[in-house]
Amino acid sequence: MARYIFITGGVVSSLGKGLMAASLAALLQGRGYKVRIRKFDPYLNVDPGTMSPYQHGEVYVTDDGAEADLDLGHYERFTGVSARQSDNVTSGRVYQDIIARERRGDYLGATVQVIPHVTDEIKAFALSDADDLDFVLCEIGGTVGDIESLPFMEAIRQLRNELEPQQTLSVHVTLVPYIAAAGELKTKPTQHSVRELSSLGIKPDVLLCRSEHELPESERRKIAQFCNVRPEAVIQALDAPSIYSVPLQYHKEGLDSEVLRGFGITDAKKPDLTRWLDVTDRYFNPEGEVNIGVVGKYVGLQDAYKSLNEALIHGGLANRVKVNIRWIDAEVFEQDDSDIAAQLEPLDAILVPGGFGERGSEGKIASVRFAREREVPFLGICLGMQMACIEGARLAGHKEASSTEFGSTEEPVVGIITEWMGKEGLQQRQDGGDLGGTMRLGAYDAKLSENSHVSRIYGNATSISERHRHRYEVNVAYRDALESTGLVFSGMSPDGLLPEIVERPDHPWFVGVQFHPELKSRPFEPHPLFDGFIAAALKKSRLV
Repeated sequence: MARYIFITGGVVSSLGKGLMAASLAALLQGRGYKVRIRKFDPYLNVDPGTMSPYQHGEVYVTDDGAEADLDLGHYERFTGVSARQSDNVTSGRVYQDIIARERRGDYLGATVQVIPHVTDEIKAFALSDADDLDFVLCEIGGTVGDIESLPFMEAIRQLRNELEPQQTLSVHVTLVPYIAAAGELKTKPTQHSVRELSSLGIKPDVLLCRSEHELPESERRKIAQFCNVRPEAVIQALDAPSIYSVPLQYHKEGLDSEVLRGFGITDAKKPDLTRWLDVTDRYFNPEGEVNIGVVGKYVGLQDAYKSLNEALIHGGLANRVKVNIRWIDAEVFEQDDSDIAAQLEPLDAILVPGGFGERGSEGKIASVRFAREREVPFLGICLGMQMACIEGARLAGHKEASSTEFGSTEEPVVGIITEWMGKEGLQQRQDGGDLGGTMRLGAYDAKLSENSHVSRIYGNATSISERHRHRYEVNVAYRDALESTGLVFSGMSPDGLLPEIVERPDHPWFVGVQFHPELKSRPFEPHPLFDGFIAAALKKSRLV
């Protein structure tokens, strides 16, 4: 029988609930429990893939092709459990499913209402696929009091009444701000947030109080008294020097013990925190450092590259070095060539990440050219690989080489893919059709060339599976032209039609991949591409 932990938030930062859920899940895992985390988001987009990275940060992609909230990245990185389509639900998807049923006549003419139809749908998502789990953590997006999140709150209230008394627990994440002018912490935001939650029929069992300063025992007791919880259930959550310190910090504060106590579990074994101790030791005690330049178009909001940022850190953990990331706007390199050398010469490696649209594309191509000519370690991801291929085609004499994503071109080195083979059979798309949900999404296999550089990176593997999110592909018709310049196609789709990986064997470390390796990297299991990329950067740093 699965137990449910419902996580709601008052006035918290963007990482408050997601990081808390991931950390608590990791602590429960350390005690031997099977755990899964689910995210319930109140926005009306059917999936986060239709939203700009500037609005909601990165779109995370699961193995089964779901475009999900970036918090699912935290869940996977902290627990190692691969997320599924059913782990991220939006109001848009809930309403879409209900309206589709109403159109089919499934409700037999009944009036369709928020209660019970919407709340029943939310409860069904929460309870699905939980037979083999010990705990299901349900993080409710938004803030208590938001009109958008009210159906989710009502669904929680109903579930807490319908399930067994000790089968559910409510954790509320709040902010205890420090007012510098007064020199004191203020508990009123927490009191009002709890009062708002209680007015919706949900009594919190545990309060996780975000704060920049230590929460004195007197303030903790004050919060407990006014919020109707035990003093031990008021857990302080101080700002941590690294997100990978958070599970250890929460364990020290007694979060996992208090949660288990709320379920009446008193005989749980002590958590095994060995891997978290190792991760933090590697993070805080590096034996060197490297400087990595990320040349992208969304550098104004680093959440747009959240998984990428973490994967680079994981590569540093694997090599026991500190990774200094320099975010560079690709548009800067489209104005003055002198800026390219000035900004890229001090770097130990260059990474061009994924993205959409023409803006900054020439700057990315210039960065690829610099990495190739100066023999700087290079990693191109998704659009970054496509820019490497366009740069290679121009080197081969195709001066007008471009992508059809950027407009009409006589040299379509990169073009929209209209059909491909997936696990469900032939997948098709119409050029100019709807953009939402029309990408090549999720895990796909790739075959690697024997004795290639990338095969060695993957431990001499000949076949791999990686996650994709794109609607444009490198045109395989240009393969001979590209390989004439030394850019080798070392990874292809199983049918041999879609390029997955390119590399330059005559370069110290030059790899481009069509997929997103950062989505499968973990702090205790760094992705081999990022491990190798940082190792190459470290080698270059020691040659200077």
